[in-house]
Amino acid sequence: MLSLKTRILLPLLILILFFVAVSAKAQRYIDEEMRPPLKDRMYFGGNFAMSFGTITFIDVSPLAGVMVTNRFSTGVGATYQYFNDRRFIGGNNSVYGGRIFSRYNIFPNVFAHAEYERLNLDLYNRITDRFERGWVPGLLVGGGYFTPFGERGGANFTILYNLMHDNIRSPYNSPLIIRFGFML
Repeated sequence: MLSLKTRILLPLLILILFFVAVSAKAQRYIDEEMRPPLKDRMYFGGNFAMSFGTITFIDVSPLAGVMVTNRFSTGVGATYQYFNDRRFIGGNNSVYGGRIFSRYNIFPNVFAHAEYERLNLDLYNRITDRFERGWVPGLLVGGGYFTPFGERGGANFTILYNLMHDNIRSPYNSPLIIRFGFML
C-alpha cells in the first residue's frame, strides 16, 4: 500500500513530467529594441497549496513581476499561510509577509532564482514562556523549470534553499523549499 506522501507526490511528479514533455516553446519573448510598455512586460502568478486532516495547511502566495530583459526578471510577492495542528491546544498559526525576487533564464525554460522574504508568525519566547509575534527573514536561492502554455501563461516548479534557515524560528521545517506555481 502506498503511503499518503507517495500518493500525493507521485501524481505531482507525473504532472510535471507531462508539462516538460509537451513543452515545445520557450518563455514569453519581448523585443528589447522596441522598448515595449511596462504592461506588456509584466506578469502575475503565484503559489497555492493546501492540505487538510489532523494538520491543516493553506498557503496563498501571489506575485507580480516584470521582465527587464528576455533573460532577467524581478518582482514582489506576498505570502499568507494558515497552519492548524489539531493534536495540540492552540496549535494554529497565521503567517504573513512579503518577498522580493529575481530570476535569470539560464536556458529558455530553466531559471536561477533568488529571493529575500520576511515572514511574521508566532514565536515561542523562552524567557517569558509564551508565544509572541515576530519577523523571520529568509534568503532563498535555487532554480526551477518553467513550462509555458498559451501566449503568456505557464507553470513553474522551483526548488529553493533557505540560507538563513533557523530550526527554532523558521516557519519551514527544512531549509529546502519546493514550490509549484502558475504565471499569467
